[in-house]
Amino acid sequence: MSDFRSGFVAIVGRPNAGKSTLINALVGSKIAITSHHPNTTRHAIRGILNGPDFQAVLVDTPGVHKPKTLLGQRLNAVVDHSMDSVDAIIMCLPADEESGAGDVFIAAEIAKHPRAKKIAVITKTDLMSKKSLANRLVGINDLAKGFVWDEIIPVSAAIHEQIDLLAELISKTLPAGPAFYPTDIKSDQEQGQIICELIREAALRDALQELPHSIMVTIDEMSEREEKGSRPFFDIHATIHVERDSQRAIVLGHQGSRLKDIGTRARADIERAIGAKVFLGLHIKVSKEWQRDSKMLEKLGFGEN
Repeated sequence: MSDFRSGFVAIVGRPNAGKSTLINALVGSKIAITSHHPNTTRHAIRGILNGPDFQAVLVDTPGVHKPKTLLGQRLNAVVDHSMDSVDAIIMCLPADEESGAGDVFIAAEIAKHPRAKKIAVITKTDLMSKKSLANRLVGINDLAKGFVWDEIIPVSAAIHEQIDLLAELISKTLPAGPAFYPTDIKSDQEQGQIICELIREAALRDALQELPHSIMVTIDEMSEREEKGSRPFFDIHATIHVERDSQRAIVLGHQGSRLKDIGTRARADIERAIGAKVFLGLHIKVSKEWQRDSKMLEKLGFGEN
């Protein structure tokens, strides 16, 4: 009988709790975009953590929050669905913030899944002193109502502190079983989704106020050039959707300067991600109130199901 273990692990927490940074550190590659803005993650992104005797499918989820739009409701539904039928749930709790009503709500949702192992991960520990961290541990214990944390572990993804230990703890929560994915891949995301997310990440940088929530990216066309050479070459044309004309002006910048910067940053990230040379053409479109438009959300991949 094989000693190999495999399973699914949901990573949950409120916005800006460090979920995407953590999953990137565990997987050892950038598979989820990050920014200082809340709700950067909008889909359940799967990262594949491979060890010598285990494979953990890590599901990075949007931050649970009080929704103000239909998109917000759909994002919370993604998290709820992601916790169904997983073998373990990791709740991320920032070391530099006290637990609040959002954390209490998420912990109560975790309690509804008695079968799953439950790990509390204190993130961003490099921002705290050891004394302050000890006080934070007490508050996290108090969050567990109706269940007991199987593990509580402080980590810093930024300096890779205790990430290997967390990976070991995750492996012990998994049941015996075969690998779900080839052991040489780190994510199950489609290439188009990765490209859209990298463009959105570039657009989010330095974005102010409500703009980050209003940005969405779609690919209009992607084709490979028939050129001689060792590296493939792709032509990619994509649209950055915003909700208002004023937001379009912000993304465009003076004489198109900001859009040019977004394209330069995104193209470099895309080339690294897909291992090919890229021509990237970006277009801005005002899709009014798309976060509240059910038909637009369906088109952008945020259907009710």
